[in-house]
Amino acid sequence: MLITTMNDVPGHRVQQVHGEVFGLTVRSRNVGSQIGAAFKSLAGGELKGMTKNLEASRQEAIDRLIANAQGHGANAIIAMRFDTTEMGDTWTEVCAYGTACTIVPV
Repeated sequence: MLITTMNDVPGHRVQQVHGEVFGLTVRSRNVGSQIGAAFKSLAGGELKGMTKNLEASRQEAIDRLIANAQGHGANAIIAMRFDTTEMGDTWTEVCAYGTACTIVPV
């Protein structure tokens, strides 16, 4: 599955648009990483536990996005984007979305 943030694919033409597709996950942070992040934020620097959680969330959202596009018969997703929302104090929603298409070389 080709995924691009571009609105077109050089050397290819969009043969069919299958519509918008989504991959969504909602994750909660564990108490240990919340406490560690609180201490780390006092001194500054990267919150590695939070970074690791966000990377895993994005990958899960992409995997679900691909499955959704494949279910529509697409071989590409164009104009892919991420949207992230904090839900309450400990939940994070990560959504990957884009347009499922069938592309062919020109």
